[in-house]
Amino acid sequence: MTFNHISPEFKLIADWIEPNSRVLDLGCGEGQLLAYLKQTHNITGYGMEIDPQNNIKAIENGINVIQSNLNSHDICDYFDEDSFDFVIMTQALQVVSRPDLLLDEMLTVGKQSIITFPNFAHWRNRAQLFFGGRMPQNASLPNPWYNTPNIHLCTFNDFEDLCEEKDIEVVARTVVNSKHQPSLAMKFAPNWLGEIALYQIQRK
Repeated sequence: MTFNHISPEFKLIADWIEPNSRVLDLGCGEGQLLAYLKQTHNITGYGMEIDPQNNIKAIENGINVIQSNLNSHDICDYFDEDSFDFVIMTQALQVVSRPDLLLDEMLTVGKQSIITFPNFAHWRNRAQLFFGGRMPQNASLPNPWYNTPNIHLCTFNDFEDLCEEKDIEVVARTVVNSKHQPSLAMKFAPNWLGEIALYQIQRK
């Protein structure tokens, strides 16, 4: 498998992964991230994915994968506490039925978690709601309201409030635009200017 077109988000995540780590990727798709980390960081691990066709492709890419629906809350049935150094979930927090419970599972089987999601409080979303009176639709939230998979849209502040409630520590945060590029302005007003966030978290 070649990685000429690995996504910028995956490259940002890889910067947080230590070599020789054990990694679980939730909603792993065809296993591109795990395959990339195996080649660049010598990791071992598993993927969990609901789509059987993606599972077949992940296996073809040399990934150990379990077919599972993240809404079934069965992660702890498959793995023991602290089985992984990192549990990763990209662009899926907002599509699961109970993000709060999934966070608990992730930080049970993993020592740390890495999560990415779009920011509903970005100024373009606010402007579309305020001036247009319609649900936002843009690069970060491309689907119209009637067929979007997003059922729990949140802001960076919302997520950090949830972490505080659950005694979860934010180890690192990177805020970027839809092209996964950071800017100095985003550091000063992340919840206003950031479109996507990457969080590295652990239990306090």
